Amino acid sequence: MLAMSEGIQVITSDFVKVNVTNSKTDAVAFERKFPKNINILEFKNKLEVVTGGCAATMRLELYNGDKLVGKLDANEALLGSYPIEDGMRIHVIDEFALVDEEVEKFNLTDQQYTERRDTVRSFLKSNKLGKYDEEEMKRLDEKKREAAAREERMAREIVVGARCQITVSGQPRRVGTVMFNGEIEGKNKIMIGIKFDEPLGVNDGTVNGKRYFECQPKYGSFVPPTAVVIGDFPPEADDLDEI
Repeated sequence: MLAMSEGIQVITSDFVKVNVTNSKTDAVAFERKFPKNINILEFKNKLEVVTGGCAATMRLELYNGDKLVGKLDANEALLGSYPIEDGMRIHVIDEFALVDEEVEKFNLTDQQYTERRDTVRSFLKSNKLGKYDEEEMKRLDEKKREAAAREERMAREIVVGARCQITVSGQPRRVGTVMFNGEIEGKNKIMIGIKFDEPLGVNDGTVNGKRYFECQPKYGSFVPPTAVVIGDFPPEADDLDEI
C-alpha cells in the first residue's frame, strides 16, 4: 500500500511531470504536468480530457518504468501524498468510453472537449456524476475538513524533542526525534519534522531552501501528525556481529 494523506509525505516540487497511458491504447503515452496539491478525484477529472475515460469509473496505477509502485485508490488523498516523481507513469484502467474510437479525442482542447455532447464530461454533467454530483462533492469536502481537524488535534499532542515512531502501512518501522511542529512555507497544513536515527529520510531539515531544523542529509522528513506515534522509543542500535 502506498503512503497517502495519512502517511509519509515528501515535500518536493509543487508539480510533477508524468506519462499517462490507458487500457485502451497501451502503446500511446502522453506527458503531462499536474499539481501535487489536488486530490485523486480531481486528478481523475483532469485525466478525462487526456484519456477520454470517466473519472467516476477509472482506476489508476503508478509505475516506475515497468515496475508497479502501487494504486492511487483513495479519492480524497492528495496526489503529492503518493511517492510520485517526475518521469513515472500513470496507467488509467477504464472500460467506460463514450467518445468514438475514431475521433482524435487526445488532440482536443479543453474547450473543444467541453463543447462536445458525446463525451464523458457531457455524460457526467447530464447525469450529475463524479465532480458534478454536488452531494458527493459536499461529502468529500466534509471529509477533508474532518481530516484537517483531526490532524490539528493530534499535532497539539506532539512536542518538539519527543521520541517517536513513524508508522505507515507497507513501510518499514522508523524511529526518531520530533524536531519541528508547524506549517511549511507554501503549505497550508501542519507538518511534523522528524530526525530519524538512521538515514531513512529524504532531506536535511530543509524544504525549498528554507531550514526548519538541523540534521544530516537523508536523516530528515516531514510527515503529517497522523503518521506520528509518540512514545519511549530507544535509539536504533547499530547492527553489529556478535562475537
